[in-house]
Amino acid sequence: MRVSGRPPRTLPHRGVAALALTLALLTGACAGHSGSSGADSWPSSASARAAAATEQLAKNSVVPLEGEAPTPQLPVTVDSSDGRRVTVQDASRILPLNGGIAEIVFTLGLGDDVVGRDITATFEEAKKLPQVTKAHDVSAESVLSLHPTVVLADTDTGPSEAVEQIRDAGVPVVVLDPATRLSDVTTRTTRVAEALGVPSAGKALNSRMKKELAAARATVPEGSRPKVAFLYMRGSAAVYLIGGKGSGADSLIEAAGAVDAGVDSGLDRPFTPLTSEALVTARPDVILMMAKGLDSVGGIDGLVGIPGIGQTPAGANRRVVDLEDGVLLSFGPRTPLVIDILVDRIHRT
Repeated sequence: MRVSGRPPRTLPHRGVAALALTLALLTGACAGHSGSSGADSWPSSASARAAAATEQLAKNSVVPLEGEAPTPQLPVTVDSSDGRRVTVQDASRILPLNGGIAEIVFTLGLGDDVVGRDITATFEEAKKLPQVTKAHDVSAESVLSLHPTVVLADTDTGPSEAVEQIRDAGVPVVVLDPATRLSDVTTRTTRVAEALGVPSAGKALNSRMKKELAAARATVPEGSRPKVAFLYMRGSAAVYLIGGKGSGADSLIEAAGAVDAGVDSGLDRPFTPLTSEALVTARPDVILMMAKGLDSVGGIDGLVGIPGIGQTPAGANRRVVDLEDGVLLSFGPRTPLVIDILVDRIHRT
């Protein structure tokens, strides 16, 4: 992570869809820190919390709930977001088809029962598992070769034919709504825990995350409301977008006690092509980016050379915050770490 006085499907899935639509229009073709003892033991100042969060994220590891792994109480029948009712009878071989969902499963303490991973599950505990997606598409054959007893997907998991093939083979497939807002984190955690027969663990994880988020937000300086623009860039592909309502970043920016510059300037779509006029209107004090996006334009020096960037307060003062692609918009148990870092970096003067 860099700070200065400077899709992959690491975007939330609904954000990916919005981004893909934007790119198609442009080209004509185309988610728990706290150690083991919870928020009460975490540092209390913004700078100390950010330092601890940065250290934890550098490990690229999840922090499971304290105590022994929960024992699933099955069978359970749950609602699936594709309109079905799904009965799960066995959670001994779990296959999450989403990185954020995988984080939840591991943090609940059920990581030993996970048999495979989606391409977006990049944290250390998942890396050793066989990958069942290629170019973000699910391979039904790869999934079925792992003999899962339950598959956890979301409404953007595809292709639909592969999902149906898995279901037709007799594997329960529980579909969840994508997480695109901070409030979605606890909702999705509850649904994952219920589907795996460990609702008490879900409540415990939600309680932990709520405490962590409250502690992070408590360090926001009084009266500080900087304007932050989320820029999604892939320089090699000439992709330059500014986030607006529904980008996912808008929820994080708000939680960190700041104002989303894109939303504030009237951008009512998740992503809009970046122009000098849009930047002048947004007039951000701080720019937020994914790390690979910033690297793709040549770092901060390259970023401020893009027309319009240098004329914003953020560009003129080189106020840029970047976070790893797989973490920033994951909306999972590590999201409180993201808020810790944003609160400190965004409000620095």
